[in-house]
Amino acid sequence: MKKILALSTALSAAAFAAQADVTVMSWGGAYGEAQTEAFVKPFIAATGKPTVMVDSDNPATPIKAMVESGNVTVDVASLEYADAIRLCDEGVLEPIDIASLPAGADGTPAADDFLAGAVTECGVSTDIWSNIFAYDTTKFPEGPKTVADFFDLEKFPGKRGLRKGAKAVLELALMGDGVPASEVYALLDTPEGVDRAFAKLDTIKDQVVWWEAGSQAPQLLADGEVAMTTAYNGRIFAAAMNEGKPFQIVWDGQIYENEMFVIPKGAPNMADALEFVKFATSTEGLRASAQQISYGPARKSSMKEEILFKDGKTVMAPHLPTAPENMGNALETSAPFWVDHDAELNERFQAWLAQ
Repeated sequence: MKKILALSTALSAAAFAAQADVTVMSWGGAYGEAQTEAFVKPFIAATGKPTVMVDSDNPATPIKAMVESGNVTVDVASLEYADAIRLCDEGVLEPIDIASLPAGADGTPAADDFLAGAVTECGVSTDIWSNIFAYDTTKFPEGPKTVADFFDLEKFPGKRGLRKGAKAVLELALMGDGVPASEVYALLDTPEGVDRAFAKLDTIKDQVVWWEAGSQAPQLLADGEVAMTTAYNGRIFAAAMNEGKPFQIVWDGQIYENEMFVIPKGAPNMADALEFVKFATSTEGLRASAQQISYGPARKSSMKEEILFKDGKTVMAPHLPTAPENMGNALETSAPFWVDHDAELNERFQAWLAQ
């Protein structure tokens, strides 16, 4: 099924690429819309280069398929941090020299302006996003308040939405079982820790509705199919702000990471691809993104002035994963852990699902 999806996505991308100088693949939904408004439209206005956005449930899958088949039709892709590192190690992505990236608006060199870890050998951070869980305030006026509440079916009855995969689900399970964020990966690196995570998931397994695309999580909540769900924080913010949904994010136990722009090996428009990445990840580009959706900029210079939502009045700082008040029990995704353990833990996850 994944190969068919990758081929279908690749063919769609090819159709768009034939009409564009730059084809960007991202995650669709509110995120894709935000990137279109913050990056694509301003890039077209500034350069005159035809640029299009195409969607994928997870761009890492079709990008790898394109490079391996020698038929690359995408110039820039938005990848999760661990995928960007893994595909770089596998030779699927082009290196990006940090020295080629523009200085901050205040003149700070890119190497000093980006937050630690935000630029890797083949990727440049577009934002810092988070896996959180959220609920409908009309159903639970008093909360949940903690990650443990997500697993408490007695106190907070109803189905739960979870992303269908091991990453960010196993970590959530351990934190829901009382493991401090600072100890999660050390424990998950042991057979006992993995067993403990799956045992915690067993307590809600028959009440879980699994989602795969980021747009599905807020829709499950809106349709009343789940009482609460994990989600990308920006999707919940967008549903609340743009559609007036009565959704509340619980930041306790959030799992955050950088999202990365990468250039696939053999991209048809290499020079324009790099120009787009430099434009999008500039001080102004990252500020523009944070005005569209509640993901934090990865440049210090982007945060020197107050950032307002596109409505011109909502201050974005409290809605960002990196806000101090949201970081009390926060876990930064360990890219090295998932580069090393993704295959085995997802194999275990699929076997557990089938039980």
